[in-house]
Amino acid sequence: MTPAKQSSLAANPALALYVHWPFCLSKCPYCDFNSHVAKTIDHGRWADALQQDLRHHAIWAGKEGQPLSSVFFGGGTPSLMAPETMAAIIDTLRAIFPSSPDIEITMEANPTSVEADRLEAFRDAGANRLSMGIQSLNDAALAYLGREHSATEARAALAKAQAIFPRVSADFIYARSHQRVEDWEDELEAILDLGLEHLSLYQLTLEPGTAFYSRYQRGLLDVPDADEGRRFYDLTQEKTDAGGCPAYEISNHAKPGQESRHNLIYWQSHDWLGIGPGAYGRFWRGGQRIESRNRRDPGAWLDDVMTHGHAIDQITEEQPEDFAQEALMMGLRLHQGVDLDRIIRIAGPIDAWGDARALDQMVDGGLLHRDGMTIKLTPDGRPLLNTILARLLAD
Repeated sequence: MTPAKQSSLAANPALALYVHWPFCLSKCPYCDFNSHVAKTIDHGRWADALQQDLRHHAIWAGKEGQPLSSVFFGGGTPSLMAPETMAAIIDTLRAIFPSSPDIEITMEANPTSVEADRLEAFRDAGANRLSMGIQSLNDAALAYLGREHSATEARAALAKAQAIFPRVSADFIYARSHQRVEDWEDELEAILDLGLEHLSLYQLTLEPGTAFYSRYQRGLLDVPDADEGRRFYDLTQEKTDAGGCPAYEISNHAKPGQESRHNLIYWQSHDWLGIGPGAYGRFWRGGQRIESRNRRDPGAWLDDVMTHGHAIDQITEEQPEDFAQEALMMGLRLHQGVDLDRIIRIAGPIDAWGDARALDQMVDGGLLHRDGMTIKLTPDGRPLLNTILARLLAD
């Protein structure tokens, strides 16, 4: 396929920006994100560097002047940055990218009282959607998860956020060590009573390099087995459906119209730029799909940006089959499914990047549903996503 043809097929007005703030008050034992605890932070220097990184990426990726659909300040804990830093970044991106008045600008926050007291300043800086990392409404569970807040503090911070921001989401973790399905049912009912229009509900996973993973390897941590995990998952779907907040993605639930526009760009394999330590982006440039990754270490990233104007240390020119596999892996997470026609037009027939026979077998077996050129997971298939992908993408 020629670059011009591929570029035409890949053309997409959706563009997002991810901004990574790498600092936290403490490192949670389940977290494998690029987060760090720092005694001091030069906020002025970080504000300058993040703006420079943004300017560089916009020009280098050829996206300057393209409409921006969403912005996400993630981390780390972005509510620990100075509100003036966020305001400066938003002012800079508005000068680079035309954006509509209703652009989605999300920031992650934790519900400690110190951070909650600054929420109005972040709203005034330009954020209009808040994603709060609550994780549990149970004090014992919060201590187990290494969180810095209590359940009472979380409820108070959430109420304050709902009074300040037009759109608020919250994260919770279930299938925790020694948690019973019945306990999760009670907690989930309390979560649904919070009046949120978007929820991210994650089963606890043990990621290599985390404290929880180390404990598990040493036999010091018990987690639900696969059958018990399925019970947790099925209960979650049942309760959120009944509560008017159904899943639109494997772990994300929303009332109609309240889906995360930013995360949909990831799951639909559109374009995004990533700035900040360890951030990565994927985008089309001149008919070529590019993945860029920044240096992870915050100090090294900061020095590189201030010295060289950027801290990109890995650039990958993806092949068409790489895009196809990305689009399938991400798109099948969505309940609306994947547009096979888009993938085929860019990457060729299914057998050029996947296994057409396995696809047919899983449709016949009730794990996938196919409607014309759209495929999606069935209810039986959703908990088996990794197994399904392994079969579809087998060499």
